Amino acid sequence: MDFMTAVKTCFAKFADFSGRATRSEYWWFVLAYFILALVTGFIHEYLYFLVVLVFLVPMISAGVRRLHDIGKTGWLLLIGLIPIVGLVLIYFMVQPTQPESNQYGAPPVA
Repeated sequence: MDFMTAVKTCFAKFADFSGRATRSEYWWFVLAYFILALVTGFIHEYLYFLVVLVFLVPMISAGVRRLHDIGKTGWLLLIGLIPIVGLVLIYFMVQPTQPESNQYGAPPVA
């Protein structure tokens, strides 16, 4: 999945917490958020706050779908709130897609 497709997909499924998201879809969306937040942070703090608000629900949704893709529950996203322990989320997010169907659906088409 390329950059623009990933961003469009994540915004199209902004409140869809079911299904699965590929590794590329998730990380391209995170990169888009990071770049936009960095640029708007230099421009004005209100603009930065607006970007954070716009990306909040889609980022959580993409994270939940990414965890579903590796066969984990979306509730594990909450361990990101625990200092140091939350780093285990990075390990989960870089895991490859499960090639077979799991309880969250069929593997996504890249």
